[in-house]
Amino acid sequence: MQTISHLLTASGVLWQEFAAFMLGLCIGSFLNVCIYRIPVSRSIISPGSACLSCGQPIRFYDNIPVLSYLILKGRCRNCHATYSIRYPLIELITGLFALGVFLRWGPSLTSVIYFAFIAMLLVITCIDLDHFIIPDVISLPGVPAGVLASFFLPAMTVKDSILGLLLGGGILLATAWTYKHLTHRDGMGGGDIKLLAMIGAFIGWQGVLITLFVGALAGTLAGGAVMLHTRSSMKLKIPFGPFLAIGALTYLFFGDTLILWYWR
Repeated sequence: MQTISHLLTASGVLWQEFAAFMLGLCIGSFLNVCIYRIPVSRSIISPGSACLSCGQPIRFYDNIPVLSYLILKGRCRNCHATYSIRYPLIELITGLFALGVFLRWGPSLTSVIYFAFIAMLLVITCIDLDHFIIPDVISLPGVPAGVLASFFLPAMTVKDSILGLLLGGGILLATAWTYKHLTHRDGMGGGDIKLLAMIGAFIGWQGVLITLFVGALAGTLAGGAVMLHTRSSMKLKIPFGPFLAIGALTYLFFGDTLILWYWR
């Protein structure tokens, strides 16, 4: 009887993990809509999804995350135009993050909050890569949302959240001001400042420090690799938002381990 009980419990957990992954896939499909429509100031609610080439509305059975892309071989059923591989990749990445959050924090309000935070980072990352902008419609509401979330996160306090947003926004604001004062050129967009303030509101001042360190390191390595590959100059424009997102995600999942390793 005890063995059967263990099997039933394990089966229930597996179903919960599968449900978390599938929910993440569906939300990833919605994130694709946000990534495309937010920069062009279109509604993310209506109209429904349609082929960008022929304008034909996408049928519900052709809009199943990942699966529909594989069945249609990445093409429109109507005009056979090719769809970007990024659509199923975003869905798959979102599904994996949903599963990761569930495994880390279980079926809890903490999981819901952190998954929403990750979803915002994913949208911001893709938009910044495409358009070199970080939309205020996400980052600005994200600041008070992060402070509000601190009331419900066991590992966060309101004080930590406020210190995080002040430190995050303040560090990059001071950096941007100093760079412009010394070079008389803009070296950092205001979107990065607002993004780090939002990140600080969600993960606190310690998270800001690790986010900056990891983001700067990843950005330097990526920028150096791109310059070597393309033989570009040091003036090559590289969006910083995606690297801040990488830093924030690193802290979110491995922050405790990194801090413990540092102090040891």
